[in-house]
Amino acid sequence: MFPFRTKLTASLYALLSISFWGVSFVSAKAVLGKLDPYSLLVLRFGIGALFLLMILLLNRSRLRISIGYIPHLVVLGILGVFIHQVLQATSLLTIKASSAGWLISFSPIFTVLLSVLFLHEKMDVKKALGMLVAITGVFIVTTTRSGHSFEFAMNIGFILMILSTLNWAVYSILLKKLQIPYPALVVTFYMSLIGFVLTLPFMIRNKGWEAIPLLTQTEWAHLLFLGIFVSGIGYWYWGKALEVLDASRVSIFIYLEPLVTLIAAIILLHEKFILISAVGGIIIMIGVAIVNGGLARLVASAIFKK
Repeated sequence: MFPFRTKLTASLYALLSISFWGVSFVSAKAVLGKLDPYSLLVLRFGIGALFLLMILLLNRSRLRISIGYIPHLVVLGILGVFIHQVLQATSLLTIKASSAGWLISFSPIFTVLLSVLFLHEKMDVKKALGMLVAITGVFIVTTTRSGHSFEFAMNIGFILMILSTLNWAVYSILLKKLQIPYPALVVTFYMSLIGFVLTLPFMIRNKGWEAIPLLTQTEWAHLLFLGIFVSGIGYWYWGKALEVLDASRVSIFIYLEPLVTLIAAIILLHEKFILISAVGGIIIMIGVAIVNGGLARLVASAIFKK
């Protein structure tokens, strides 16, 4: 059983990951105007892998892993990095970033159900209530992004995004269940490297390098953010959170992602602020706090405890 402070730290790791991932939809959309999805992912995984390798070398961490765990890392890299990011990047070609933020909220539902089935985690009334509250908040935020009701029109982009949420749930369950005995930083580095290797042939096939000289400084800034913070630190911190908390509990933080996307869109895309969206955001945070056993109480305990 982990102490409250350890759980609080793990919750903060998950919160930071979701913060980076929420902005990623805006950044990816900004770059996809010039790069195809595979070229975007090659640059993103490459930057992420180099960043993580630099941290590992500075910390003098061991990179050697047992050959028996290589299949585990390959499976995790294929599911959590390659397939997941290809599905999301491709879906963003046909749907809006706001729609993607709404659809990603399905992932915690899949994760909770899979956790009950395969990790034998308990589904109690508090967790179910928290999920319902958070879903209500997500609905309020996403249906008021443009000041009018949400219009749902099914196309291949929506299908791909829903598949990515199911895929992410499977990845989170496997990451928890496999219990690879290496630091989250090492695991994340190898997954980023696997993502880079798997997407590189597609970039070569599409001659994606031809568009790289056309990128502006702003677009390179988006790429650096996607590589370092989204692919590198985001995956690293997500793994650290799963080392402490249940997979179903960590996945609930995904409900905060549409809220982060909303804030990023207001700052970066100059979208209008809508008061009802802020109300929805508060409801989301209440739902997350309920599922996490009173996250607000843990924060207050950590701050005011003598």
